[in-house]
Amino acid sequence: MLLAIIGRIRKAQGIKGELLVEPITDTPDALFASGRRVFVGDSFGNAPEEPAELTISEIKPFKDGLRIVKFAEIADRNEAELWAHRYVFAPGTELTPPADDEVFVQELFGLAAETPEGEVLGRVSDVVEVPQGILLEISRENRAPVLVPYRPEMVREVRVDEGKVIVTPLEGLFD
Repeated sequence: MLLAIIGRIRKAQGIKGELLVEPITDTPDALFASGRRVFVGDSFGNAPEEPAELTISEIKPFKDGLRIVKFAEIADRNEAELWAHRYVFAPGTELTPPADDEVFVQELFGLAAETPEGEVLGRVSDVVEVPQGILLEISRENRAPVLVPYRPEMVREVRVDEGKVIVTPLEGLFD
């Protein structure tokens, strides 16, 4: 079963087992709804080999687009703490397929970041959603990672089938 990332659990919230979840989807209200089942992967964006299925029992809006989610299977804060920093997935068959110029978030992890000239800049190690949009964290060997805005002027093309993303970095960004 193909699973697609739809959010990231940030941390435990409260004492009754609620979790603070950051939706990573264009349709958070549809995908994070009471009664909906989701699957939880690891903190690196990897889908679970043996899916841990959770059922949303309650959901409340929180600031900055985050949601407070109560899962039926999580009873208290101690148990909720074990789920922090992990990615939330939905079956790909339940999602609208991406358009030709779109990709699922998890397809970005591990892609080689290259300039249009073919210079390798590093690998996509994380995808971070901020109010201004999505940032790709590009890990580099023996150097600090770099955050690149996922915007058309910076990320020119994503070639999942070739395992790379073409990036036009601002001058000095990778120095």
